[in-house]
Amino acid sequence: MSENPENNPIIVDAHQDLAWNMLTFERDYTRSAADTRHFERFSFAPVQNGETLLGWPDYQRGRVAIVFSTLFAAPARLSLGEWDTQCYHNAEEAHQRYRAQLDAYHRLVDTHPEKFRLLQTRRDLDEHLTQWQTPPGDTAPPVGFVILMECAEGVRSVDELEMWWARGVRFIGPAWAGTRFCGGTREPGPLTPEGFQLLEGMASYGFALDLSHMDEKAVWQALDRYPGTIIASHANASALLKGLDSNRFLSDQVIEGLLERQGIIGVVPFNRFLLPGWTAKDGRHLVTLEHVVAQIDHICQLAGDALHVGLGSDFDGGFGIQSVPEEIDTIADLQKLVPLLAQKGYTETDIAAILGQNWLRVLQNILPESV
Repeated sequence: MSENPENNPIIVDAHQDLAWNMLTFERDYTRSAADTRHFERFSFAPVQNGETLLGWPDYQRGRVAIVFSTLFAAPARLSLGEWDTQCYHNAEEAHQRYRAQLDAYHRLVDTHPEKFRLLQTRRDLDEHLTQWQTPPGDTAPPVGFVILMECAEGVRSVDELEMWWARGVRFIGPAWAGTRFCGGTREPGPLTPEGFQLLEGMASYGFALDLSHMDEKAVWQALDRYPGTIIASHANASALLKGLDSNRFLSDQVIEGLLERQGIIGVVPFNRFLLPGWTAKDGRHLVTLEHVVAQIDHICQLAGDALHVGLGSDFDGGFGIQSVPEEIDTIADLQKLVPLLAQKGYTETDIAAILGQNWLRVLQNILPESV
């Protein structure tokens, strides 16, 4: 990490559950992570979700220019308790939860335009990057949000896709657990007829498809049928996780299928997704950023280049500082990957691609010229 933050590469993080945290725990991401930890020290938030890794000053220190900000709600059958308010029993309730989360993002950018902005078009993106690439002055640039819907149960019918697109959603992942569209984590199954209809509707508007959490049967069908941009925003390679029998991770065959479609995969720096069998009782010292580098390098070796991998931190998505590699205190510390990747032989261009440029290429491809 450079002593001058402006010399560090821009980071684009492809997965953060900000709205879920704002509505569940009233987390204020205009604060620093340190301030939020102090504010929450006597609350139930860190008990249920870990101590936060995110905050606007930390985005600035880490050169985190853009975040794929999610809409996420869990099915009521998987509720974590009475405190878990962002759950749904049916498509109507899911729709309400997702609309409320989208409203929360719009309120945040409207209330704090100097700190956050919604990126919906290529013009928005170009203006945003110009701010981040301009030498720092008295005013720090805002952090850009691109909206990603995780688990598409909030889409009551394909006809609603026009509304979600108009309000800023640009990525949709059909699954978390199993949904009416396809199998998901711990609940396997292929695409359903409704799932095929969803993909057809998404393609007509230009949504990018996020394969994260989709069962492998559904993934192969989607790779075969979806004509648009395909990514995996936050999913690690199963080949490095021997002994973990879960459809949450990507087999090398699926990774190769994504590579054939020019997909990008976001590596997750979550200890349970880096070291098989890790639990919180083991402590943080067993997992380091070298484990993250190994995941990145595995994908690069399969690809033969550094153009198909990025970061999808999933920070504050059910875990906090207690469950990430020991070098990480906040998201700003993802810049510590730079020297580790350089030691592996990655060039400055490669490292810039991995930390942000690969995701920027996706955004330049899927964002419309105007709305």
